[in-house]
Amino acid sequence: MAGGNVTALFRASTAHSPSYFTLNRAGGGQAGEITDFCIPCNPYFPTPEMFDMLGSRLREILTYYPSSADTITAELCQVLGLNPQTVAMGNGSTELITWIDHLLVRESLAVPVPTFGRWTDQPMETGKRVDMLLLPEAHGFGLDTASFVQFIRSRGSRAAVICNPNNPDGGFLPKQRVIALLDELQDLDLVVVDESFLEFADAEPEPSVAAEAVLRTNVIVLRSLGKNFGLHGVRFGYLVSNPTLAGKVRSALPKWNLNSFAETVVFMLKEHRQEYADSLQQARRDRQEMTWRLSQLPGMTVYPSQGNFLYVRLPEGVDGSVLRDRLLAEHGVLVRECSNKVGSSSRFLRLVVRPQEDVLRLMQAMEQVLYGRRIQAPEPPPQPMAPMLSQVPSGQPLPPEQGQVQAAVPMLALAQEPVSARELVPARAQRAVPVAAEQPQPMAPGYSSGTAAVDRLIAGA
Repeated sequence: MAGGNVTALFRASTAHSPSYFTLNRAGGGQAGEITDFCIPCNPYFPTPEMFDMLGSRLREILTYYPSSADTITAELCQVLGLNPQTVAMGNGSTELITWIDHLLVRESLAVPVPTFGRWTDQPMETGKRVDMLLLPEAHGFGLDTASFVQFIRSRGSRAAVICNPNNPDGGFLPKQRVIALLDELQDLDLVVVDESFLEFADAEPEPSVAAEAVLRTNVIVLRSLGKNFGLHGVRFGYLVSNPTLAGKVRSALPKWNLNSFAETVVFMLKEHRQEYADSLQQARRDRQEMTWRLSQLPGMTVYPSQGNFLYVRLPEGVDGSVLRDRLLAEHGVLVRECSNKVGSSSRFLRLVVRPQEDVLRLMQAMEQVLYGRRIQAPEPPPQPMAPMLSQVPSGQPLPPEQGQVQAAVPMLALAQEPVSARELVPARAQRAVPVAAEQPQPMAPGYSSGTAAVDRLIAGA
């Protein structure tokens, strides 16, 4: 790739990573060679057969107007078991965030950070005061709801947002703690629970509070279809709330704000529920294995996550922006460095959960750039045996070494003798848990890593 042109794009971006298309143009059309750990999506859905079906209808999809948003929303609600009067569909969750800000946030908004950037940037762009509660690293970035309520009261915030799971760290609040928080904040103008990544959680069977939102006058639950389905380019998401709030947002949305691709995918969902459920299950298994593998790297801290991404703290002395640039230029691996997220720094990366063969490529690249050699990590604990009739994709073998450009100087110096990860990492790292560079602090109440694997179909209210 044209490494200098591409890495310069990241240094020029102050809020978000450059798009795939921007990278492709800068790299001379070679973006397809990149293994992407930056954009969080579902690598298993839609299935290849579904993509073939979409491709066969491409001319039709691009030629004709979509149906009205009401028609598409009604179909989605039938699939999810929701009342259309409680739902508003948007051209991506970002469009809904924009309208929520314009219509429902008055003077101020309280939000824990780090979190999804539009929840801090959007209100500031319209002149609102954004009250930011810093999530403590010592507590694994877990949100203590009592502290958040106290913070809101002390600041006099009139609206509040939490992301569950949170982006970028994947922190998760159990459903009953979220409901208790909603009870505490029922006097606010608005409380938003952004559940954009909740489909990937397996900490409890039914973690969504969408059904609670319908019964409350000041609560909105936000969901993202693009992230769940691995279709960011389609741009579709939805919110669930009581009919008054949902209707207020629906009435402000432009006509035909949903495109024909979104309509086609929504009308395909009924026939592909099982494939979608299987894709989530596989993504959860991948998350467990990727957590284990990353935790074998000396000095690396991997925080528990319920999203389809992992938040990692790099070893002491490693600058994330330098690591990002070298991984991309030398190995064709793209990662999300988090210095431009409020409440984070260049010590942190957010790494999207991907299939095993891609993770092995990431591991080889990070080992070479950080340490200058392969780390002889033991194989991860075996996954539980699957039933013979299940449709679980099998693991992939370790790919052959790729002829990549070798880093001139590793970012960290290790001993020259052959080294195994078991000798360099504390014993607790041999399990699929985070590895801290120093003595870990106790987690905040309500923070859960979620180790149970629960098979869920498309979440309804």
